[in-house]
Amino acid sequence: MIRSCLHRAGENCPPATWQLLALFMVFLAAAIGCGDGRPARIAVSGTVTIDGEPVTRGNIKFVPEKGRPSFSDIGQDGRFTLTCYDGKDGALPGKHRVQVDANRPISDKKMEIFTPKRYADFRTSGIEIVVERPVDDVKIELTWGKEKKGPYIETLYGGS
Repeated sequence: MIRSCLHRAGENCPPATWQLLALFMVFLAAAIGCGDGRPARIAVSGTVTIDGEPVTRGNIKFVPEKGRPSFSDIGQDGRFTLTCYDGKDGALPGKHRVQVDANRPISDKKMEIFTPKRYADFRTSGIEIVVERPVDDVKIELTWGKEKKGPYIETLYGGS
């Protein structure tokens, strides 16, 4: 019925025919996928530990070689799920440098530190992850090494 109405110029099709055609177009668009105009993202989640224990606060950021970084808060169990634009849409494919920033301000001059400072900057953390496929068990394993073990309180800006 739709075909015959569309091919007869000048004839009116019944309203139900146009409704069916509109419904078909909506389903076709959904099946093809409209996309959001943003780069492809891959679902990434996992855990952050320090010397085998979960990091229980802070945030994590994956910084790609090119493009927008992804980030997540770290839960009390050490778990994170990355987002790049909105929701939990993951990270861009490719190699990422990772930063973990886990501290808590106590006052305007004091900070409680939960991980070594080197991890709080992707340029000094030494952590690289390649994102190639969806993954929910990335393990980011930090260590205190020879640094002062935390958590500890640090005085900022030379204050007391």
